[in-house]
Amino acid sequence: MDTALLRRFDVPGPRYTSYPTADRFVEAFGAAEHASALQLRAGAKVAGGGPFSLYVHVPFCESVCYYCACNKVITRRHERAAPFLQTLEAEMALNASLLGSPQPVSQVHLGGGSPTFLDDGELQRLMQAVHKHFRIVPGAELSIEVDPRTVDAQRLQALRQLGFNRLSFGVQDFDARVQQAVHRVQPLESVAALMRSARALEFDSINVDLIYGLPRQTQLSVATTIAQVIELQPDRIALYAYAHLPQRFKPQRRIHAADLPPPADRVAMLEGSVAQFLDAGYVYIGMDHFARPGDALAIAKRQGRLHRNFQGYSTQPDCDLIGLGPSAISRIGATYSQNAKDLQGWHDAVTQGQFPVERGLALTRDDLLRRAVIMALMCQGRVEFESVELAHLVDMRRYFAEELDRLVPLAEAGLVDLGGDAIQVTPAGWYVVRAIAMVFDRHLQSDRLRERFSRVI
Repeated sequence: MDTALLRRFDVPGPRYTSYPTADRFVEAFGAAEHASALQLRAGAKVAGGGPFSLYVHVPFCESVCYYCACNKVITRRHERAAPFLQTLEAEMALNASLLGSPQPVSQVHLGGGSPTFLDDGELQRLMQAVHKHFRIVPGAELSIEVDPRTVDAQRLQALRQLGFNRLSFGVQDFDARVQQAVHRVQPLESVAALMRSARALEFDSINVDLIYGLPRQTQLSVATTIAQVIELQPDRIALYAYAHLPQRFKPQRRIHAADLPPPADRVAMLEGSVAQFLDAGYVYIGMDHFARPGDALAIAKRQGRLHRNFQGYSTQPDCDLIGLGPSAISRIGATYSQNAKDLQGWHDAVTQGQFPVERGLALTRDDLLRRAVIMALMCQGRVEFESVELAHLVDMRRYFAEELDRLVPLAEAGLVDLGGDAIQVTPAGWYVVRAIAMVFDRHLQSDRLRERFSRVI
C-alpha cells in the first residue's frame, strides 16, 4: 500500500450498508408507507420475492463501551427483558399479519446492544416467536452477536441448540491498557476458551470484530492483537476504523482525544494489519472484512455473489429485510423504513397496534440506479456498463458523465481502471472503496456536512 496515497483519500464518508444512506430518511415516510410496502410484497406486486432476511435489535447492555455508536440501553435490570420480548413478539405479528401465511426466511441476525444480555430462556422465547411467525428455510443462516463477557461454554451450547450456526465475538482489542481506556475488559484467555468451545460445537462460521484507532493503541499493540487473533483462527474478521464523533455519541466523550493515535499511525495500523492477515492466508473481502479461503464469504467473493446489507457483507442474495426492535431498519421492495430509536417510543407504537416506523424513504428511479452502481463497486469491485444499462435503461456514459470525470483523478492515482465498458477497482483501490463509491452518491456530492461520517481510514 502507498501510505501517502491512502492518507490523500482518507476522507469522511458513508459505509454504504444502504443507498441512499440512513441519514437521508425522512419523517414523511412512516407506518402507513411501511404497511403499504408489505401489502405490495404480499401481493407479489413488487420485484424481488424469495425468502426474507430478519434483523432483531436487542438494545440492552450491562455496561457502556466508550467507543460505541450503537443504539443501546445500559442497564443491569434483567427484568426489562420480559416486556421487551412481549413487544417484539407483537411487532413480529404485525408484520406477519400483512404478509399472510408464514413467509420463508433465509437469514436471521440478532444484533444490538448485546443480544446475549438475554438469558437462555429468553433467547428461546425469542426464537420460538420467530418460528411462529416466519418459516425458516433449510440451510438458513442464523447468526448472533456475542459479548464474550456474557457467555460461557454452556451458553454457547444453548445457542447451538436454538439453531444458531454463526457467531460474532466482539473483541475490539486485547491490549489491557486499551481495554481499560474504552471500558471493555476481557482477557485473551477467556476469548480463546470460548473459541475452542465454539469449534467443538461446530458452528459454521465464527467472526471476530476488531477496531483500530482506539485510545492508547500503538502500531505495536495493534500488531500484537492481530497476531493473537490469527492464533485463534476465526473464520471471518471485521477490522473497523474507530470513528470519534463525541458530538453525536455521548459515551465517546469519555475518551480523551489526546489518547487517540494520529492519522499517520492509523494508516500504518491498517497497512500492518492487512499484511498480517494476508500473510496468514486470509482473503481480503473488501473494505474492512477478511475471511479464510474456505469460508462462504470468501467463496462468494470469488464467484461474484457478494452482497451488502445493513449488517455488512453477506452471502445471501439481495432480498427484502424485516427489521425488528428499536432503531431497526427494514428494506421492502424499493423502500427503507426505520423504527423509533427510543425504546419507549417503539414500545408505545407497537402496543397500540401500529408499526413503530419513525422515518424512511421511497427510492426514486435515480436512487435505484445509483444503488446498483455503488453496491457493484462495494461488493464486486466492478461495474459493467452493459448490465446496468440493460437493467435501468440508461446510457452510462451520458447519465454519469460528471461522475466519470470525477473518477479520473482516482484512476490517475491507480485506484480504479476506467475501461470503455466498465469501472474496475484496483487492488489498491479496495482499501478506499468507500471514497470511490462516494463519487456516485448524488446526495453526498451536494452535502457540506460530511464530517458526521467516519473517515475511510
